[in-house]
Amino acid sequence: MWGAVIHGAGDVRFEECAEPVIEKPTDAVVRTVAACVCGSDLWRYRGIAPVPKPTQIGHEYLGMVEAVGSEVTSVREGDFVVGGFTTSDGTCPACRKGAYTNCLNETGYTGCQAERIRIQNAGGTLVRIDAEPTTTLVPSLLTLSDVMCTGWHAAVCAGVGPGTSVAVVGDGAVGLCAVLAASMMGAGRVIAMSRHAPRQAIARDFGATDVIEERDEAGAAAVRELTEGLGADAVLECVGTGEARAQAAACVRGGGRIGLVGLPHGDLPMEDLFWRNVGVWGGPAPVRAYLDRLLPLVLGGTIDPGRVFDLELPLSQVAQAYQAMDQRTAIKVLLRP
Repeated sequence: MWGAVIHGAGDVRFEECAEPVIEKPTDAVVRTVAACVCGSDLWRYRGIAPVPKPTQIGHEYLGMVEAVGSEVTSVREGDFVVGGFTTSDGTCPACRKGAYTNCLNETGYTGCQAERIRIQNAGGTLVRIDAEPTTTLVPSLLTLSDVMCTGWHAAVCAGVGPGTSVAVVGDGAVGLCAVLAASMMGAGRVIAMSRHAPRQAIARDFGATDVIEERDEAGAAAVRELTEGLGADAVLECVGTGEARAQAAACVRGGGRIGLVGLPHGDLPMEDLFWRNVGVWGGPAPVRAYLDRLLPLVLGGTIDPGRVFDLELPLSQVAQAYQAMDQRTAIKVLLRP
């Protein structure tokens, strides 16, 4: 079995890895149909997050079930499935409250940029897809493993609803999916903050009513100009850097809310937000909580979030996929074994 292994900053290789097997009765083994590179993977690739030893990498996937443990009843061999970027058993007290990423038995993955994956907590994690894994359908289905659900979570956390004004900080895959989510939730004005023409075009197709290229105070002033001088009701922060978080804080109105889903690598100006009565909610998206809502929208053609994949490569060329993401020549790279 072959998969992507990260050895350190700038060093991802396609190598032979241990074959995944059923270790617990709640496990499944899935043969990968498609995987991808996530923006959060770049933290280790860029040396911002440590890589203590060579390790398999990746947390997004679509696949076909090849084997299940004795306690797995919700999926069976031959099922086409999707799962979130963490596993959850679906039965613990946190899961029963919908906090699947806080499952008391939550696990990550050995590495999903691989030909096969061991899925722990398979019964609570995997969702069967009643469709064929066609070339045209796979990209949008794959977004449900992370970025579409994460963009949706940003909008939920920020309280987006009919008529609200929304500013989205970040024009990567999550930010673009957040634009789509805000539009689907009925926002009256959706402002995409982007400097890149191809990403701006997707944002507009996803429902952005306005695009702002300015940053810092100039960007915040442009948002206020579009929102009666106040700032946006909801700001969706989809990057995680200190600069992005500062931008989000500058763009939100007094009494508004920030949906925070960017992997954190910077602080928020909490004292300023306190005195302006700004609410902050976010974190890693509970993918399983959103799949039942979003999967039919993809299968029915209502939404097409797979447009965020603007480059497709064989899994064996995973090193080139990381380079493209790192150099921003691709928004998001889809990998097929």
